[in-house]
Amino acid sequence: MLHDPVTQATLIFFEDGALDLRHETHNFNKNQNGRIVIPEELKQGRSIIAVCDGQVDILNSIGDRIVPFEGVA
Repeated sequence: MLHDPVTQATLIFFEDGALDLRHETHNFNKNQNGRIVIPEELKQGRSIIAVCDGQVDILNSIGDRIVPFEGVA
């Protein structure tokens, strides 16, 4: 079975030192086994926790409601 050499995928990740969950959708090349290849520049400074097929619309995620409290002792 032939694989399309490029596929769209969404990366779900945390950036180093941040608490909010982020995501980006890109077109990725695939290797001979059909797995996407994530370029090193997209890995730098991030902890990737999921790779999803296609474009994903995240409606709610952990960290969405984390806000700094001011005046709390």
